[in-house]
Amino acid sequence: MRILGLDLGLKSLGVAITDKSNTLVRPYKVIKFQSEDYEYALNEVKKIVEEEGIDKVVLGLPKNMDGSIGFAGERSLNFQKMLENAHIEVILEDERLTTKSAENIIHENNENIKNTKSKIDAIAASIILESYLRRCSNDIKKF
Repeated sequence: MRILGLDLGLKSLGVAITDKSNTLVRPYKVIKFQSEDYEYALNEVKKIVEEEGIDKVVLGLPKNMDGSIGFAGERSLNFQKMLENAHIEVILEDERLTTKSAENIIHENNENIKNTKSKIDAIAASIILESYLRRCSNDIKKF
């Protein structure tokens, strides 16, 4: 059983994946698409799910700092429905500040953020997936 992490944007989808034991997470790829072409993104996710033997997807849910759902959150909720309609199990994970955390990781490694935008999306997806795994570590039934 492997799990995929997703960080959805307007023009890209950061993807991260677990190892077969669900203990390690690594950035997998960034799917680029035309602005708001979520059908294309969905088709690419479906390919990954099949090729990698994915059992569930953890999708980042952007929330405002007060916990409310804004435009970006609605976008993720709509993508969740698309995934579920494709018979893919989806877990939503709060992703507040994941992009900032990803930028910090890149900065700490002395990489230029302008040249690593696609890395940021995949690292943010990794942070989302790691957050989910940490949250579930005491309750194996959630896997």
